[in-house]
Amino acid sequence: MEKPWKCGDCGKAFSYPCELETHQRIHTGEKPFTCSLCAKGFSQSSHLIEHQRVHSDKRPFKCSNCGKSFKRIHDVMRHQRIHTGEKPFICSVCEKAFTNSSTLIDHQRVHSEKRPFKCSNCEKSFKSKRELLTHQHTHTGERPFICSVCGRGFARSSNLLIHQGVHTGEKPFTCSVCGMRFTFQSNLQRHHRVHK
Repeated sequence: MEKPWKCGDCGKAFSYPCELETHQRIHTGEKPFTCSLCAKGFSQSSHLIEHQRVHSDKRPFKCSNCGKSFKRIHDVMRHQRIHTGEKPFICSVCEKAFTNSSTLIDHQRVHSEKRPFKCSNCEKSFKSKRELLTHQHTHTGERPFICSVCGRGFARSSNLLIHQGVHTGEKPFTCSVCGMRFTFQSNLQRHHRVHK
């Protein structure tokens, strides 16, 4: 069958315009099908239908290696890669490998200038949904990552990890000139001035 409908981003060809339209959501990040129970978005209606099983208690799909059960066949197939170590999704730019296609798609935006995730509060846009969600904490003031030792909150999980060095005594930042170690990267940068 002839495939006259081509994707302008990756060149993949399709027989029907509706197939191309669905495919292009991979590149745009658009998810027009929304779950009425949890508001999670999906690029295809079939993915929404499959997702809705998550809200039921039935787990009919079992891992043949460990017996863990899942609500969707797709989830058990992805889970089994933990046992096999298989990473079949390879980035064509840097050859980094991933266990699932959605992680590869998110990763590939690192190599492009596309920023499909737009903030509704300001003009900023981001390459991944995770980056957008983290950014939105700047508007809400939310600090969901809480230190279990002192209770201090952080907008980013990475900032919490760095902060925890205060309590553990860990000093992961090392001066390449003298070997002196620091808890925070900012302290290491300040220290570098000593060597100039």
